[in-house]
Amino acid sequence: MPMPHPKRALVTGASGDLGSAIASRLAADGMHVVVHANSNLARAQELVDAIHHEGGSAEAVAFDVTDEAASLQAIERLLEDGPVQVVVNNAGIHDDAPMAGMQAAQWKRVVDVSLHGFFNVTQPLLLPMARGRWGRVVSVSSVAAVLGNRGQTNYAAAKAGLHGASKSLAREMASRGITVNVVAPGVIEGRMTADAFPAEMVKQLVPAGRAGKPEEVAALVAFLCSEEAAYISGQVIGVNGGMG
Repeated sequence: MPMPHPKRALVTGASGDLGSAIASRLAADGMHVVVHANSNLARAQELVDAIHHEGGSAEAVAFDVTDEAASLQAIERLLEDGPVQVVVNNAGIHDDAPMAGMQAAQWKRVVDVSLHGFFNVTQPLLLPMARGRWGRVVSVSSVAAVLGNRGQTNYAAAKAGLHGASKSLAREMASRGITVNVVAPGVIEGRMTADAFPAEMVKQLVPAGRAGKPEEVAALVAFLCSEEAAYISGQVIGVNGGMG
């Protein structure tokens, strides 16, 4: 009997700490992972090489998720090899400032990457997914979108937008065997949080008294992308050590 082809998963922003943990975990679970980077293809290729070294299957791709034409072109090229059954929208940026002192460009760029990027990447994948009657859409949000956070009105707005979009899309796609969920991490170890959250502050902010590990977020993403999670859709699930 021929072996079934592995499911294909596109992980955006996969060159960062969280994205690389998610991509590595999905590859370890037997998926063929398309590792996306914004412009740094070499960084994405390093992760692909590491996945290959562990016996997994992966390829690298680079495009700007805010560029509608470039995103569509890259995704159409991926779809030439067959459907992409799993998409993890992890691309996002911070550009923090109190709103009273925020530049319009800061607001627009942060919303552009997280929210418009979600549309540009996910929308072209939906009909091929629906034809296969199986799919998983997982978007990475933030505890800031649930609780709010000083200096992050732009980031919280962008990520909260994913919550409404995902709940609506979940209703649209449920009859096609496609689930749509959001994972909202709290303070997670990595380059982005090391400077912003000193250890003492983490102890005050997080009931668990520590930062989370990227692998702990990746474990939830991997579960939501699995067969077992077929009846979980339209949910926003926190991974935040009890923050809320």
